[in-house]
Amino acid sequence: MFSNPWQNVACSNLFKLQIAPALSAMTELIACLGAGKGTWNEVARLVASESWSNIFLITNDFGKENFAQKFPAVKAAFVVVDDFAPPQQLVDGIKKALSGKIADTEVAVNMASGSGNVHMALITALLQLGLGIRFVVPSEAGAKEL
Repeated sequence: MFSNPWQNVACSNLFKLQIAPALSAMTELIACLGAGKGTWNEVARLVASESWSNIFLITNDFGKENFAQKFPAVKAAFVVVDDFAPPQQLVDGIKKALSGKIADTEVAVNMASGSGNVHMALITALLQLGLGIRFVVPSEAGAKEL
């Protein structure tokens, strides 16, 4: 008969072990970047808060052109989308841009900036790519998982 190595582990501890590990220094970050400049500082703080292995910013043409000028130290790949495109077109564009570029099984995600349509498309695209998502925000101690 096989023994269960988890039989003496409390259920709540098992949940914490499997679901809530600390953010890895090599996690990939995907953040939405809207046209409203008011949220760009938060995105820039989050980018600077950790040693991300890759950074992808989902934005429109305006965001790509102006964010790079305002924050030249941020080294990120821009995924340019049309905010007003139909939702399925947004999903397909994001999936195409990210496909094969994510090395891990999960990514850190921030949606403090951007529109609801882009947020829904991003979540849908990541799930369809088979990726887990961990929502993160900047904090004084680095990126904080919600």
